[in-house]
Formats: sequence, C-alpha cells, structure tokens
Amino acid sequence: MPLLLLLSLSACEQLSNALDLPDPQKTAALAEAEGKAVGGACRHAGRSLEDCYALNAKAQKAAIFAGWREMNDYMTQNNLPTVPSQVAHPQAPTPAAIPASVAGPATMDTAPSAAPAEDRAAKRPRAGQ
Repeated sequence: MPLLLLLSLSACEQLSNALDLPDPQKTAALAEAEGKAVGGACRHAGRSLEDCYALNAKAQKAAIFAGWREMNDYMTQNNLPTVPSQVAHPQAPTPAAIPASVAGPATMDTAPSAAPAEDRAAKRPRAGQ
C-alpha cells in the first residue's frame, strides 16, 4: 500500500510537469534567485540599492537586497573593484535631458576657450625684456 501511494504521488508531479501547471513554490524560488542575481549584478556594477530598486521594479526588494549584500561581502573580502556598465540604461537620464542649472556652469557655450599653455606663455611679455 505505501509503495502504491508513493508511486501515485510521483505521478502527480510528472502529470503537473507534463501539463505545465504552475508550481507556486518553484515560482517563488525562481523569483528569489532572480532577485538575488539582479542585486549581485547591481553591486558588482557599483549601483546603489535605490538605483537597483528603481531599475528593477518587478523584482522582490528583499531578494535584491540579499544579493546586493552577498556580493558586497564577497567583493570586500576579495578586494574586487566595481565594474561599471558600458551600456547606458534606457531609463538613465541623458546629458541632454539634464537642465543647465544642474549640469553646472561649464557647458560648451559658456566655457572659456582653452588655449594651450605654450600659446599663452608665448603671448605674454616676459619681465625684463
């Protein structure tokens, strides 16, 4: 009798897999693992937790934090530097979208023309000449 019960329970899982029915435990484990991976990647790229949360709104915040913290501990122990992303994120502000008051006073239009140091030195009269 126990053998028959065991076989019937394993058949339920195989039937569930064959019909591709969602398993809440597997879905939760997958979401947590994905959140940890996102958090670890954010830390490795040098992003703050707040940025990581904003860029990955659908991921679980607790899982992102756990992955970020694990990667932080690992990087600290092994003296690893951050590896900044070379690809701009589509939600990241572009330099054209930043107002001039925030960007600072030195913009292309208002920056003084920078002549090479040799030219400036050659144009000045020297003392005693």
